[in-house]
Amino acid sequence: MFLRRAFAPLALLLCCIAAVAAPRAQNGHVSRSLLDSYTGQYRFHEEPDVVLSFFRDGSRLYFEGARTPRTDLTTESDTTFSSDMGNTRYTFVTGSDGRVTSIRVEGSRSGTLEKISSTPVHNHFRPYSREEAMIPMRDGIRLHAIILRPTDTDEPLPFLMQRTPYGVDGSTSDSINARYTELAQSGYIFVMEDIRGRYRSEGTFVMMRPLADHRDPGAVDESTDSYDTVAWLLKHVPRNNGRAGVMGISYPGFLAAEAGIDPHPAIRAISPQAPMTDVWIGDDFFHNGAFRQTYGYDYVLGMESGKQNAFGGLNEDAYTFFLNAGSFAAAGRLSGATGLPTWQAFLDHPAYDNFWRSRAVQYHLTKVTVPTLEVGGWWDQEDLWGPQAEYAALEPHNQPADPKHRVYLVLGPWRHGSWALTQRHLGPVDFGEAVGDEYRKQIEAPFFAYYLKDQPGFQLANTATYQTGSERWMYYRQWPPQNVTEHDLYLDADGQLRFSKPADPNAFRAYRSDPADPVPYRRRPIEATYATGSHWYTWMVQDQRPDDGRKDVAVWTTPPLEHDVTVTGNVTADLIASTSGTDSDWVVKLIDVFPGNGAQMPPCSSPCLRIDPAADPYFAAQPEGYELMIADEIYRGRYRISYEHPEAIPANTPEEYKFSLHAADHVFLKGHRIMVQVQSTWFPLYDRNPQSFVPNIMTAQPGDYKPEEQRIYARSRIELPEPEGFD
Repeated sequence: MFLRRAFAPLALLLCCIAAVAAPRAQNGHVSRSLLDSYTGQYRFHEEPDVVLSFFRDGSRLYFEGARTPRTDLTTESDTTFSSDMGNTRYTFVTGSDGRVTSIRVEGSRSGTLEKISSTPVHNHFRPYSREEAMIPMRDGIRLHAIILRPTDTDEPLPFLMQRTPYGVDGSTSDSINARYTELAQSGYIFVMEDIRGRYRSEGTFVMMRPLADHRDPGAVDESTDSYDTVAWLLKHVPRNNGRAGVMGISYPGFLAAEAGIDPHPAIRAISPQAPMTDVWIGDDFFHNGAFRQTYGYDYVLGMESGKQNAFGGLNEDAYTFFLNAGSFAAAGRLSGATGLPTWQAFLDHPAYDNFWRSRAVQYHLTKVTVPTLEVGGWWDQEDLWGPQAEYAALEPHNQPADPKHRVYLVLGPWRHGSWALTQRHLGPVDFGEAVGDEYRKQIEAPFFAYYLKDQPGFQLANTATYQTGSERWMYYRQWPPQNVTEHDLYLDADGQLRFSKPADPNAFRAYRSDPADPVPYRRRPIEATYATGSHWYTWMVQDQRPDDGRKDVAVWTTPPLEHDVTVTGNVTADLIASTSGTDSDWVVKLIDVFPGNGAQMPPCSSPCLRIDPAADPYFAAQPEGYELMIADEIYRGRYRISYEHPEAIPANTPEEYKFSLHAADHVFLKGHRIMVQVQSTWFPLYDRNPQSFVPNIMTAQPGDYKPEEQRIYARSRIELPEPEGFD
């Protein structure tokens, strides 16, 4: 939902972009011959695809990279220089022969730059001019926009627009080249616009504003604002080619999708990337009715406290804060912030009523109005559901014979928005190649060039996924592919996962779930979502072994696999479960268990899925194996019959809970094991279910929270989509 949150570490992951704050003059003097010895190309040891070139300019030293603007350095000593107002330091290290071998980086990004060449290479950023505009909408409200255009050509160019609630004042020639490198090199008229009520735009901000009735010429929403913006641009920005594209990640992804609903005729391509689509069913605020407590708390406080971002952090472990607070209503009172519209909506609309349904996008996707490129990540911690749901809504209306009415889908091994970055790691997981760079060069840039400039080179037929485990791109004519067969993996009462039906389907495994001691969703202390150093961005790839020994987590595993097992398509959990209470949450996690030392097993050639022990202190301390989540989801039991009308669960009565764990394209390699974990708390990502039915969990009282026994019956199963040829 949040471009800033998708790129909060942008300074770190786009090659030290934060170092580009205003250049500072050097306050010391180093001989030119010594500075010359420092020049050259350096590769980050931690991310070898990130290369910085250091140059001498007179008596000054600076660096730049393929995605990094020129960054002037301040001299601190003969060997140490700094940037980013002194917050990042670069110390040159020499070998025994006196030659420079590396740079030690400390500060906003710590690591080692290894020297790979004495010849530096310029980044060749394309120059862009910058103008500002206040663009009138049909109701008289004006929206603030930054317009950037290449200055090295007079040819008519298409517009490429991003609308955002996160502020556009920082949009410059350097930022465009760094963030949208491939697109900037191709050349577009970039338009960055503040949406209504945010930053320098006029009007009132409404979180995920519902779509208006477009038969009313005076009605406004994000779709009409996109329409009016494009109409104004065509008339007032010279040397355009009459075409426009719209793209965005998270909340801007939602805005990109809205631009494709009753679009302006000049909009010829859109790319909703990790779009917030339905924040009750499966995106930011709820999953299947289970409230995402810390996220809803942090995000709304940051967005609705003023016109500009106001994301803060707790001064304590979020687990402790929310556990002591009790319900969400009580946590809100503790914050001292009252009257925030979406906080009040959480309290007033806990079920799936028209308030949430009216904001959902998928119901309006009844035709492919313009070519649409949906993009998502397997480990997106915020909007995994959105791109899959939008594609599923549009695919039945796809017109393969007409390139003007096609929908495409890309799913890769990314967290929220990290396909925009140059990195081969996701937390401790090493994919062996910079998959985001591959996507942007081979799919995103050709997509916009084809539809906005008539340039050849876009070859995606329908769906591209990056298959983890085998570490390769796969291409399908639709998603999920047709040539797959569902295979049932049963959760037997003895703790074994089997591809055969249980001998006694009424046998069960039981655990005691206590809301007073909920299962942490990641290792503690749990920082606020956007706090400095937060592990929010990579929690979905954290080792799941700490949950194995908990008595409130039921675990099933296969023996070591005798052959590879490939899962391609939508994974479904079909639980037959009972509770001694009258309400319950069910969390299901499908896990790949690495054998032995995950950093060394299984033996494979690059690219290969590996675990980097240096990136995970827990794994480094306990290197025998690794448990990597592949698919997961939560389901709130009170909604098993209806999302709109919750009902109590009959105590001690087996009930069916069937729900999607979302898509996967993963190979469980020979020698690995498949694991399933089931639990009833996942805190404080999700609020605690009292396990006794109350009308509104948001306002539950301390006495409502009760420990209960949960039973998972042996006829429960995970439906795995296997490609043809499964043994």
